[in-house]
Amino acid sequence: MSEQVKMDIRKVMELIPHRYPMLLVDRILELEDDRVLGIKNVTINEPFFPGHFPGHPIMPGVLIVESMAQTGGFLLMHKVDDPEQKVVYFLGIDGVKFRKPVLPGDTLTHELVLEKYRHGICKMKGTARVDGEVVCEGYFTAKVIDK
Repeated sequence: MSEQVKMDIRKVMELIPHRYPMLLVDRILELEDDRVLGIKNVTINEPFFPGHFPGHPIMPGVLIVESMAQTGGFLLMHKVDDPEQKVVYFLGIDGVKFRKPVLPGDTLTHELVLEKYRHGICKMKGTARVDGEVVCEGYFTAKVIDK
């Protein structure tokens, strides 16, 4: 069963270390032991839009993947004791596919599902959607370590 948590940016910032301009998660909507649903509101004010691309702004794919990874990192940090003493390192990203461009005004919804967790290493499947349509998907391997 999914827990409707609606954790705002303050709670996100308590659990993951990213800050402007690299904080790419705005809110957590649902949180379970093995699943998280988070959002990133994409505005025209993002620092990457002036250069990507002038007159045709598109969110860079690598930042979509980073936003998904941060959402997954939130899930992992929520599972550990003393998260302020930990950090998530991503070890691999596999099978990433981009399905549609992400534009200013879009709300990215990230769903990360923990598929395997052994010896401190996890594998997650990530899916990013805009208005219910898949825009990006892939697999993430990560590890929580001491700072």
